[in-house]
Amino acid sequence: MADLRFNNFSFFLVLFASLLVAKSCRGHSRNALFIFGGSWNDVGNNNYMESAIKANFLPYGETFFKNATGRASNGRLVPDFIAGFAKLPLIPPYLSPGNSEFTNGLNFASAGAGALTETNVGMTIGLKTQLSFFKYTKKHLNVKLGEAKTKTLLSRALYMFSIGSSDYITFATHKTTEHASYTREEYVKTVIGNLTDAIQEIHSMGGRKFGFSNLGDVGCSPFLRALNEAKNINGSGCMDEVTVLAELHNNALAKALKKLERKLEGFKYSNFDLFAASKERIDNPSKYGFKEGKVACCGTGPYKGNLTGCCPKTVCDNVNDYLFFDGVHPTEKANYQYAKLMWSGRADKVKPYNLKTLLKKI
Repeated sequence: MADLRFNNFSFFLVLFASLLVAKSCRGHSRNALFIFGGSWNDVGNNNYMESAIKANFLPYGETFFKNATGRASNGRLVPDFIAGFAKLPLIPPYLSPGNSEFTNGLNFASAGAGALTETNVGMTIGLKTQLSFFKYTKKHLNVKLGEAKTKTLLSRALYMFSIGSSDYITFATHKTTEHASYTREEYVKTVIGNLTDAIQEIHSMGGRKFGFSNLGDVGCSPFLRALNEAKNINGSGCMDEVTVLAELHNNALAKALKKLERKLEGFKYSNFDLFAASKERIDNPSKYGFKEGKVACCGTGPYKGNLTGCCPKTVCDNVNDYLFFDGVHPTEKANYQYAKLMWSGRADKVKPYNLKTLLKKI
């Protein structure tokens, strides 16, 4: 009887130890998520800057969070959904006070940020500064985990980028004197050059898996439609100049990523065709469960495109009917659709891998 009790006790000890090991392995096998970019990815960094472009007031955040978090939508953004698909918690903004747990990743994105330092300077955290924050994060991880574990974490992590729209809106609307004499092609080359420099620097610090969204059809956003109308510019109703720049950027990005794949050891990437996905929903909203693809849910003026006009008094009755929440940014429903395509979409929307497949790569 004693032997039987001992054997049972030994069995449960072994079982308990096995469960602990399994739990430990699962914990270490999760891929951290480091996020860079502009307002489509910013989960609240700009809240901690005095002169920043902010979305820290209702009705932003109202649908899901019940309060404003700094996200430029009524709820979650694409990176929030990607974190959920990857079995991670919501990734916090880098500037949030009290951040000490970096092993799941961090979000460095900032609304209004561009790949170029001079884009919205003083009002945002540009890509170069975001990269400097990541460098500090690596140093912190080295101290906390040791260099060997940090190297493993960074090599398995996913680095998400969505940036460039602010650069091209600034260029097209002549809000900067920088690069004023550049042709479209020269300007795009400069933007792509800054982006690829950042990618190569992250790669040199151990990053191997990168997820990109190309630029959406931002020229047809309510904000730029309204601006176009105010200038009495004939055409499609969209700001065609921004659309042209976005298409040039997307073609250049696809070529640059293929070049980096050949050049950088272990570099693997996913490139989501946000331009096609957004255009399809703008042109045929009902096909994707929306009633309105051209007018924003929240705002004032033509197309409700005035970005400063979004407030509780101007918000629509049913946000799920709308593709755009404000003049530029998608609703949570649209963000979910985009995130789902990035995560598990087919090769006609995301290539050469979707994010689910990319994260399984060694």
